[in-house]
Amino acid sequence: MRIFFFVSFLLLATVNFAQVDSVIVEINVSDKTDDEPIANVNATLTINGKSLFKRTSPRGKFTIKVANKQLINGSLNHTLFEGSKFAQRAISNEDTLKWYFSLIPLNRVLKEVVVKAPGVPDTVFGSRKLNVADFEVQENGDVLLLTYPKQLKKGSEMVLHNGYETISTFTIPGVAKELVSDFRHNTHVVCEDNVYAIYTNEKKIGIATIEKDYFFKYLAPIVDTNQTKMYFSNFNPDFPAFEYFSYDQLDSSYRKICNIKDYLMMELYRSEYKWVDIRTKLWAKRKEIETGVDKEIWVGANYFTQSLYYKELYAPLFHRNDTLFVFDYYKDLLFSYDKYGDVLDSIPIFHHYKPKKTGWKAELIQDKANGQIYALYDRAGYSFIGKIDTKTGEIGTLMKLSFRFVEKIQIQDNFVYYIYRPFESPQKKFLYKERSVF
Repeated sequence: MRIFFFVSFLLLATVNFAQVDSVIVEINVSDKTDDEPIANVNATLTINGKSLFKRTSPRGKFTIKVANKQLINGSLNHTLFEGSKFAQRAISNEDTLKWYFSLIPLNRVLKEVVVKAPGVPDTVFGSRKLNVADFEVQENGDVLLLTYPKQLKKGSEMVLHNGYETISTFTIPGVAKELVSDFRHNTHVVCEDNVYAIYTNEKKIGIATIEKDYFFKYLAPIVDTNQTKMYFSNFNPDFPAFEYFSYDQLDSSYRKICNIKDYLMMELYRSEYKWVDIRTKLWAKRKEIETGVDKEIWVGANYFTQSLYYKELYAPLFHRNDTLFVFDYYKDLLFSYDKYGDVLDSIPIFHHYKPKKTGWKAELIQDKANGQIYALYDRAGYSFIGKIDTKTGEIGTLMKLSFRFVEKIQIQDNFVYYIYRPFESPQKKFLYKERSVF
């Protein structure tokens, strides 16, 4: 009898010990078709008559802490998926409880209409001796071209062309790489050692030398301007977060507009420190002491950025009619700001989802003449452009370019410019243009 009471006492003690007062509920949301986690799912939870709002992480989950046996009523909503509701009690003998939910995708896809450009694409510039490496369309319609005879690194020259004839040429005194347009729409040639500003005077091409460090530190970060303000970023290709700022030239004041951050990439970026050897950790610690920059950032910048898993952030800002548009693809939102940097609106965007299926190239192009913004897609080598409605965030019909494997796409005054050379052809690389159908 004593043994029976002793065993009963132990069993009761074990049950009481196993009971927990509170439970951490981890909610995981995935795509029912491919079981992939869904980021940015909006969750509305009702607990004891109070509403709580949550949003899934890039890994498709979030956590909440509730009392054991607490009833949770919730709904899950996402732009691209059917909504789901649930009512469950968080009953567990452990500290953590995991719930899994699957959402059914909506039949919302880009409406593709293959439209052939009217007529044959026009040849803007073609030569038997020169290839076009890069170009910039000027406001007056003239085109500045970076050209080369055989290899860009072995000699290049600038060509000013009006669409019918060559106006002027100029030999680049260095190894040219690319053309870059700054916030004033002035064209620069980036070379290995220097940066040259290009200007035209009386239909002649001239250049002015700019120190490379000065250009990339003070000119390149500026995205755009209006009458009194400059808009710039502190973007660093080796860090998965950056910010946009405005600078008022009247009172020399700075203001932060928004912060861009890839939360999943940042987590992987910082965790790289855990896996490096002791010598690297000591080096990172010394750099932290010297500079004040976190040791995890030193390791992430020097090691994780060299891996296949790291991707540079892409969240461009565009200025149009005193309105700023920021495409934050890591929050699935298109933000609009006034010229002072105050938020006007935010709308969901999803044209970057499932890039393998849609051909999304993580590239937006703005028409410099009218400010319209286009998204670029690639499907089997053919380029498609789609006009983005900044009021809804949606893309309607897509325009298919006539040639396959085109390069350096730009849009100016409703004309699409690009470089193209037919496959296995002796022809040099020509500059073409097609009239936009939008």
